[in-house]
Amino acid sequence: MTPTSATSAAASDSRMGILMMLLGMSLFTVNDALGKWLVSEYPVAMLLAIRSLFGAVLLAPMIWREGVRAVFAVDRLPLHLLRVGCVTGEVACFYWAVRDLPLANVMTIYMAAPLIVTALSVPLLGEKVGWRRWAAVLVGFVGVVVVLNPTGQFDPIPSLVALLGTVIFSSGMIITRLLRRSSNLTLVSFQTFGTGLLGAAALPTVWVPPPGLDFVLLGALGITALAGHAAMNRSLQLSPAAVVVPFQYVSIVWAVVLDLLVWGTAPTLRIMAGALLIIGSGLFVFYREQRLSRGAAAEANSSLGPAE
Repeated sequence: MTPTSATSAAASDSRMGILMMLLGMSLFTVNDALGKWLVSEYPVAMLLAIRSLFGAVLLAPMIWREGVRAVFAVDRLPLHLLRVGCVTGEVACFYWAVRDLPLANVMTIYMAAPLIVTALSVPLLGEKVGWRRWAAVLVGFVGVVVVLNPTGQFDPIPSLVALLGTVIFSSGMIITRLLRRSSNLTLVSFQTFGTGLLGAAALPTVWVPPPGLDFVLLGALGITALAGHAAMNRSLQLSPAAVVVPFQYVSIVWAVVLDLLVWGTAPTLRIMAGALLIIGSGLFVFYREQRLSRGAAAEANSSLGPAE
């Protein structure tokens, strides 16, 4: 392959990677909107159980191909189970919060997750965070406070539930870092089946028979979630993280659009200002991490010296 053709192929992969990330974020936002629509009629446990059932059906052929033992026989089982608990708790918090708040409000709070991960990585992973990233984290949390608006029209319970869900989600991301040697299929299978079992445990006390269309919509939660994960993973395979990760913030745009079209709720200036602070600080943290990673890699290469 000539340098020109290699450059062209890399550019094509980057474009496709961006498109896959946009697709993944769009699917996740549709999933969240479906959850907001359905949680007003059905208990959270039903959403978790039926969404996981449909997800499990899609995963079954892949698990069969890889082998059940290869997928579920893991070395660090307690961490996998803890991650399942985090995933279940986070999804439950999200559905609880969007039942009473506009989708864009909750999505904006959740966009603070990379900042919380940065803060938690110090005590939990032993990573070092410089003053620039700490400053960005503080700016991001100011954005969260602006969104919560504790001195104005503050709906404390769903707002704090959304913030709790963001912390739980961030903790799950930390655990995922610790389990980074596990395959994507193992991680997705554990969270799908684990969340389903936890939701199913509560079904006898909360079951509400859904009509046919609602059952399909409940199942669509699982399908869109799995499709979103597949698109995001493919995006990261095709393009460097530095190229595609910033496009995750398109989910806020979709959330605003869906709030307007479905629920007739327009974003306030306060929400937009808070979103700008959170997104700006999150992008800066990501930029610093990428720059430091490149610097560390260059230093490691230079220390090896010329090849003999």
